[in-house]
Amino acid sequence: MRMIVRLFACLALLLAIAVLPVLPANAAETCPFITSKDLAGAMPALKWSLISNQDGRGCIYQGGRGDTMMLTVFRNPDKDRARELYATFVKTLGERMPLSAMADIGDEGQRGTTAADAQGQEASVLALSGDYILQISVYPIGRRADDALLGPLTQVARIAVGNMSKTSERFGGCEWLTAADADGFLDKSTLQVQRTGTGSCMMFDREANTMVVAVITTSRDTAVGMMKRQGPCQHLAIPELGREAFGEHSCTKGNGNAVNIFVWKNGRQASILFAPVKPHPESGSVERLKAVAARVYGKL
Repeated sequence: MRMIVRLFACLALLLAIAVLPVLPANAAETCPFITSKDLAGAMPALKWSLISNQDGRGCIYQGGRGDTMMLTVFRNPDKDRARELYATFVKTLGERMPLSAMADIGDEGQRGTTAADAQGQEASVLALSGDYILQISVYPIGRRADDALLGPLTQVARIAVGNMSKTSERFGGCEWLTAADADGFLDKSTLQVQRTGTGSCMMFDREANTMVVAVITTSRDTAVGMMKRQGPCQHLAIPELGREAFGEHSCTKGNGNAVNIFVWKNGRQASILFAPVKPHPESGSVERLKAVAARVYGKL
């Protein structure tokens, strides 16, 4: 379970890398899990605007009142792993709000709202179906998260559960990483390769040492700006992979053992991240990771 939590923390980092630079300019037009018509039918009292489709992993909506809705789909290698992760999600959600079981969505589900006096209001639905998990949460502004919100949200979940297979997450293959890239970084005997979305892949081993590639469309100016930004990590230029290429290592915040290389070509930027869970022979080392980055650079 500790490994699963670390992997999803790493995936959250991937999302931050892949989405933030392009979110305002390239908001997604559709969500694969629920159409705008079905969403309006399920929640007729609320007006939602889709602001981001997270590469097939989920969707983010904004409401006219300033409310936010997060719809997230988690695919797992098998049903046993899905049930294990679902139990963790139920425990975590139960620490924020009282939950009640649902028997008519997927294999099983839970839903709830935060207390009336809670500082951060939230209504959430969590459902397990096969090797998929769905979580939908609404964070209202200036009003309570109550049953009047939870009822329509449950109907949204009923629709979305039937479309979870449309996620772009896939196990066993990846267009940006291969098992050979794990040499010297990950335990190949326990290696898992996962396509986590359009332009993003990850590999991990039993210890949850992780390698991630995220590819986004962005301008050269944005890539250069990232190269010059100040932050908690040391920067190293990598001119052999282009004038925009650089590595980040020896970070004083986050995982200090991690190393990240950024390369840019043909209007796309790739981030190649190695994040060991504890000190590793390649901790903070840009040198060995450059070979992996070069192969990704050649595919851009």
